[in-house]
Amino acid sequence: MPDPDVDARVDAAVDAWLAWLPRWSPSLARTRPRVCRRCVGSPVIDAAGLREAPHQVQHALVSRIHSLIDDDVASFTATELPLLHAELDRSEAERRAARPYRPEEGLGPEFEGLGVDPEPVPGEPYLFTLAGLAEDAAEPAPPAATRSYDEAAKQQLRREIALSDERAVGVGRAACLALVGHRPRIAEAIDSVVTPQIESLMSELSAGLEIPARVDDPGQGRGPTLA
Repeated sequence: MPDPDVDARVDAAVDAWLAWLPRWSPSLARTRPRVCRRCVGSPVIDAAGLREAPHQVQHALVSRIHSLIDDDVASFTATELPLLHAELDRSEAERRAARPYRPEEGLGPEFEGLGVDPEPVPGEPYLFTLAGLAEDAAEPAPPAATRSYDEAAKQQLRREIALSDERAVGVGRAACLALVGHRPRIAEAIDSVVTPQIESLMSELSAGLEIPARVDDPGQGRGPTLA
């Protein structure tokens, strides 16, 4: 069963998101060359009632909920699934050895998975990018250490992977149920912070698209005439 303090951790995640939300503005949004795999189809968005919100607003909450799920599963794996834990530790050590510089790690939840570099401007190439520096720092991956398991160990590893997946699903479901209780707070924050900014932006765009009257239009500037 999921940890009984999932509700408390969801409370804290929503509080952190509400504290961050006033810092959001449409100017922070940018086009994405690819679909955000974390947010598209995420039940967290439906549970929170954020289906119509801008993507970065969604992403900031989705990432916080995913983080608490990942932390719970990692803790469960470390204490209850020793074989899987050892495998994950070994894989992580190999990953870090192959690419020691990873600028996308340690970002705030609202930026996770969004890319570390802004979109390029046509005709204005960057001198360097953080993603490029990360690639330059990457070293050829060392040969993967072969680790043989007997059939009993293989079966045990499969069972532990299944238990880890079950834990993730259980905690995710509990987190979504807890989010439903926060919908009024979330909706109020969207109405007071996000919606006015979107409406103001749309109003400015509409004003900029209005066609000015022609100065040679004979109908302009003429008052009523008497028969």
